[in-house]
This record gives sequence, structure tokens and C-alpha cells, in this order.
Amino acid sequence: MFLALFASGALMPLALAPFSIWPIAALSIAALFWALEDQTRKQAFIKASIFGFGLFFAGVSWVYVSIHDHGYIAAPLAFFGTTLFCLFLALIFALPFILSALIPRTPSAFILGLPAIWVLSEWLRGWIFTGFPWLYAGYSHTDTWLNGWAPVGGVLLLSYVTALAGAVIAQLMLGRRSERSTVAAASLVIVLTVGGYGMQKIDWTVPTGNELSVVLIQPNIQQEDRWSLVEQDSILDKLAQQTKPHWGADIIIWPEGAIPALPRQIMDYLLEIDAQAKVNQTALLTGIPTQDAQNRRYYNSMLALGDSRGQYDKTRLVPFGEYVPLENVLRGVNQFFDLPMSSFSLGASEQPLLSAKGESIATAICYEIAYPNLVANTAANATMILTVSNDAWFGRSIAPQQHMQMARMRAIENAKPLMRGTNNGVTALVDHQGRIYQQLEQFTVGELSGTIAPRAGKTIFTQLGSWPTVIVCLIICFGLVIMPSALMRRRGFKSKTAAGA
Repeated sequence: MFLALFASGALMPLALAPFSIWPIAALSIAALFWALEDQTRKQAFIKASIFGFGLFFAGVSWVYVSIHDHGYIAAPLAFFGTTLFCLFLALIFALPFILSALIPRTPSAFILGLPAIWVLSEWLRGWIFTGFPWLYAGYSHTDTWLNGWAPVGGVLLLSYVTALAGAVIAQLMLGRRSERSTVAAASLVIVLTVGGYGMQKIDWTVPTGNELSVVLIQPNIQQEDRWSLVEQDSILDKLAQQTKPHWGADIIIWPEGAIPALPRQIMDYLLEIDAQAKVNQTALLTGIPTQDAQNRRYYNSMLALGDSRGQYDKTRLVPFGEYVPLENVLRGVNQFFDLPMSSFSLGASEQPLLSAKGESIATAICYEIAYPNLVANTAANATMILTVSNDAWFGRSIAPQQHMQMARMRAIENAKPLMRGTNNGVTALVDHQGRIYQQLEQFTVGELSGTIAPRAGKTIFTQLGSWPTVIVCLIICFGLVIMPSALMRRRGFKSKTAAGA
């Protein structure tokens, strides 16, 4: 049983990018739900933990590449660290499933409650300890009819429908084909799927009419060279040379941390690039580390040059990559805790949008794009989305493709076009329906030239975020767990009172 649960969890990433075999998600979830039938709280937690460990060990074990190849940790220790990380995520994943042992043991409660618990598990993982919102089941429907519901309820709503399909399959596995609740839930999944096709036809936003030419620079700098003082001039020259033929474009994007120095250290270079951009009436947006002159804190930023204005400082930092928890204790213990540029501070939660060529841009640096509500908040008054990243940390693993899929979902949720500029891929242009229409090959030096059509307006998800889906799932769990328990206690009290009388 335990091995089967681990295998079921390990299969689920096949439903996500780059494999995208979407039916596996519902089948994988069905195996977990089937195993949770008639379990105690301890049994439910253990089984969900085993499933979660398989899910993360298969889906995010690319962390090993970051720890071993770029963190300079010996292979055995890197493997141990990766295992601990996946186990930690599995335990967080499993916590809400304790509730599965408390809901009434009826088919209808099973079908309604377990998908709600699944969504609460994903939601919890999205914010606890700064969050790791990876491997959500809803991403399996980035390219199916169900994505038509993303502008309404976001990826978590798609996760609920996916888990609902899994609950139906689990009921069939338990021999409950003729149960009314099974038939009703199966019918609902079919209606939502077909309805999603119709929802795809809705224009949630409207074009601004200001189609812009854009060039995304992909320098493909090796991770070990990015912060090398010896390579600094070479990197700066490479960026300038790649950009030179494209000064006629409306917008030019350099990726996260493209400039390997603080502005004050290379002011002449920046002034020259800024002058070139202004002469050509080009907006150039570049990743660069910055420092606040007053508080002396460092930030992972996007800086606007030329015919653009603004600075965006990253608000979701990667532990150990961009900051070190318990820094005073861990600094100097190992090279992994002394990585270059690992002392960033959080940017302000509310920042002005970057502006380029009369359009407002919602910016997300690196894995900020994985946070649905964060992107929805910034995209509300923007006409396009920009995300930049340096996925060289992940080598030739599946992580960059997973990252790209999440960026596409943000475009669908907010019905805004998206530009994704990276150091070594995936660099792409995405339309407001989440479709990639231009893309560079990974691990190559290149420039992606294309056009983008900004759009104004707000989807339901942009306005409300994931909260309606989360609140409904909380209400379901409250109704199935808290209310019956309270009624039972009340009945027990009345019985004792009557007996005493």
C-alpha cells in the first residue's frame, strides 16, 4: 500500500509540464482518495505524507542540481538535503488531510470534502514559511478546455475540478457506481469541462490598440560566471552587442540579474545604455541588483532605462538563494550559505508599476510568477505582464518548463499578454489566453523578436484572486467536520440531561 501511494504521487508530475499527460493528475489523486477511505487521523496523515513525498521527490528533485552543482555541496549531502526538503513539503501537504478522517463517512461527504481538502493543502503550501506554490494539480489543465475557468477562479479552481474528478474515480474504485453523489459529481465534471470550452470564448479584457515590438535578450551566461569579477566586463559587453541590432524595438528586456554589478559600480555603462535607448525611443528593462542609499539594503530589481520609468524590487525571496535564514548562525558554515548575492531584502509590498511606451507593466521576478494572488494584484492596473528569471540554477532539469507553465497560467488568469525573459530559457512571448506564440530554444544565446498587444481590463480572478475558491473549500470543510461534531456533542449533552432528569 505505502509503495503504491508513493508511486501514485510520483506519477502526478507527468500531468504537468514538460510531459503534460493531463489525465494522470485525476488518476493520481484518485489513488490517494481511495487510500483515505475509513482511516484514522494518524493513518490519513501518514498516507498523505507518503503520497506527498512521492509527488515532490519526483516533481521538485531538481533542487539537487541547485544544491550540488551550484551550491558546491557533496553529492551524498546534496541528496540528503533534497530528500529532507521533499519530506518537509510532504508533511505540509499532508496536514489538511487529517480532516479526511473527521468528515462523515458517506459517499457525498467523500466526494465533496476530499477535493476541498486537496485545495486547502495546495493553498497552505502557497504561503506557509513564505510558500512554495509548485506542482498544483490545476496546472495540468493549462492546455485543456478547463482553462476557460481560470479567469474566474484561478489555478486553485482548476485544482478543485481535477480533485473532484479524482474523487469520482475513487468512488468507482470503491464500487459505488450507482450512488447518486457519484453520478452527480461525474455529471458536474463533464458540464464544467464542456462549459470551459465556452468560457474560453469570453473576452475578459480588451486591446489597448497599442501593439508594441519587443526583443527579449537571452545571454545564456553560465551560472558560475554570473558574479565573477573576471567575467563582468565580458558579460556587459555581450549584453550590449546582443542589443545593438535591435535598438529600433519599442521594448527590450534583459533577464533577471543580467547586470552583475550595482548601479553605482557601473554608472558610466548604464548612462551609455540609457542614452542609446533614449535616442532610439526604446524602453529597456533590465534585471540588476540595487542598494538603497538610506538603509543600505540590497534588492533584486528590475530597472527601467530609456523611454521607460520605474524600478521594481522583488517581494518574494528564495531561501538560501537570495537570503539566508538564521544568517548570523549559518554564514561561513558552508559554501552553500555564502552564495553570491544571497543577502537581498524584501521589496515593498506596494510599488508603482513599471511604465514603457505608455503602457503599465506588472512585474514578477523569478518564482514570484508562481504566486497567483501576487500577480493578480499587480496585473489589475497593468496592460501586460513581465516575468524575468535565471533558471540556470536548475540545469537541464524539468524545472524551467514547470516555471514556464505557471507563467502561462498567470496570463490566462488575468487575460493579459506576458513577456518572459530568461538567462538561458524558457524565453517566450505568451498571448492573453496563455498560448506561447514565439519562443527561443533553451541553453542558447539568442534574441527573441516579436510583438505584444497590451490589454486593459480585469478578470474576476484579477479582482478577487483565489479567495472565493479557498473560502468555499473552508466552508465545505467546516460544514462537514465542525458542524456534525458540534451537533453530536449537543445531542450527547441533551441525552445526559434527559438521563439525569
